[in-house]
Amino acid sequence: MKVIVANPCGFCAGVRRAVQLAERSLGQGREVYSLGPLIHSPQVVDRLRDQGLHVAQTLEEVPDGAAVLIRSHGEGPQVFADAQRRGLEVIDGTCVLVRRAQNIVQQLHEDGCQVVIVGDPHHPEVRALLAHAPSAICLNDQADIPKLTGHSRLGIISQTTYSPAAFEQMVDLVISAGHADARVVNTICQATQARRQAALALTKQVDVMFVLGGQHSANTARLAELCLAQGVSTYHLESWQQFRDSYVQGKSAAGVTAGASTPDWIIQEFVSNLFRK
Repeated sequence: MKVIVANPCGFCAGVRRAVQLAERSLGQGREVYSLGPLIHSPQVVDRLRDQGLHVAQTLEEVPDGAAVLIRSHGEGPQVFADAQRRGLEVIDGTCVLVRRAQNIVQQLHEDGCQVVIVGDPHHPEVRALLAHAPSAICLNDQADIPKLTGHSRLGIISQTTYSPAAFEQMVDLVISAGHADARVVNTICQATQARRQAALALTKQVDVMFVLGGQHSANTARLAELCLAQGVSTYHLESWQQFRDSYVQGKSAAGVTAGASTPDWIIQEFVSNLFRK
């Protein structure tokens, strides 16, 4: 079996930094709680749990005297204010690109724009972005556009891991719906885009694609959708344990890529085993 690994793939800088912050803090013997699973990789979350990292769904679950780790998706201003009020130590793992998007949201709001965030309203990054402007609106598809009725001047940004093509299409739909006075700011992560381009190029060289990453990882799911749309057999797997021999039956060349929350060791283990097929 010929195996080709996309370059780049796997951990992005923001996720790697968040994991390193967790490991460094735990290595110092501190009691650390992350707000929600640190990243969308169950295997990494389990490893960090074994090292002592606790997961809290809300700030109220973090005991006094503990440190709270903000994941790369970021949090709203109120979370930081509440943590400060309680005297909790905050370890801020917010991705610099997410922080930039948050600052843009605040600036657009201060400039008098109706802030519009194109993305998944249930994604933690989007929830944090919405918290940075009291009246911000999230658009996930065309059915959401009527939410903009009554608003004139818009400021539109995107979830950092959103598809550039989908963002451009949504902006066109908003403008076509009569919202011509719109300030559009590109906040899409270039690292995510580079992974998509590498995966797209790889589909031209193989007859089966494996996309590694958590089942709840948005950017991994979009990588898999992109590969599948090219007409190549595509499998979204979390690790080698989910592999089945039938996936490569009759195939001669396999491509491997991975989402931004997938660590190197999962990719290496998968590729090493696949080479033996």
